[in-house]
Amino acid sequence: MTKEQQIQVEAAAFRSLVEHLQQRSDVQNIDLMNLAGFCRNCLSKWYSAEAKKLQPDFDYADAQQYVYGMTITEWKRDFQTDASEEQKQSFEDSKPLHAKISGHN
Repeated sequence: MTKEQQIQVEAAAFRSLVEHLQQRSDVQNIDLMNLAGFCRNCLSKWYSAEAKKLQPDFDYADAQQYVYGMTITEWKRDFQTDASEEQKQSFEDSKPLHAKISGHN
């Protein structure tokens, strides 16, 4: 596989992940964080950090809209639920395993 082909495959896999996360609006970010150590916001931050390398004025809100498929305000209104005390505790307990987001302000 050439480097260009690898980039194409990686981009397609990323788009599939984003599409899957958009379809699974029933899955809360805190659950993703607790189970996998990353969530839609992490993905948005990774996307934004890389986009800023090419376009310094790229806005994090634009990255969120791409990943969520809507504005964060719309997502919170339509899909976000309050986290339970158990979810919050699991989040705190799993913090050492959470994704590192370099390059994001």
